[in-house]
Amino acid sequence: MSVVVSFKVRREVKELMDKYRDRVNWAEELRRFVEEKIRQLRAEENLAEILEELRKAGWSVPKGFSVKSVREDRDSR
Repeated sequence: MSVVVSFKVRREVKELMDKYRDRVNWAEELRRFVEEKIRQLRAEENLAEILEELRKAGWSVPKGFSVKSVREDRDSR
């Protein structure tokens, strides 16, 4: 089931939206934007949860691991 969401824009923006309404489906563009933003926010939350669980589990990278890995990568080229 769908619901209606409305928001305010400056008058100039609305006039420009009206001007380009034959070239842009504003409702679809806004829907796509909101859905993508929600996907990004959920991904950030999921990552934060995973990192928190790893932190609680005592997971860590051994000291010097990053430096060693970068050097190995550089030397392999």
